Amino acid sequence: MADNGRVMVVNVSIVHEDRVLLIQENKPLVRHKWSFPGGRIEKGEPIQAAAVREVKEETGYDVRLTGTTGVYEFISSLNSHVVLFHFVGEMAGEALRPAPDEIQDSRWVRLQDLTSGHIDYRDAGVMRQISDNLLAGNILPLTVFNPSLF
Repeated sequence: MADNGRVMVVNVSIVHEDRVLLIQENKPLVRHKWSFPGGRIEKGEPIQAAAVREVKEETGYDVRLTGTTGVYEFISSLNSHVVLFHFVGEMAGEALRPAPDEIQDSRWVRLQDLTSGHIDYRDAGVMRQISDNLLAGNILPLTVFNPSLF
């Protein structure tokens, strides 16, 4: 969803034990770059529902959102003005089945390795902010989001 030139997106850090899932999208301009599963919010779609839908579409996982590290605003590597809602979640079922048309690769990474400098991130600045918040335990409850009024 775009508003006044802004692209509204979600992504989710799926945490399992001491690891988090990273994916590589299968898009020419961001191929070989790592990020958390996520994507655009559709018009009229509640933000949290978009996060759950995007994870399912990209990974095959059902996810239960458990918190948020907040909202991030930045100019993306593709020169878009992005407003990103980042969530933390846990697997609620199913198995990892990356969508081959959308996802090139996926891997589980130890939380402490997120900021090691060995991962080639898409939009590295915002990924570093999110990773720093995850490592510091700066995770807010989902109650910071008011119910949608659709």
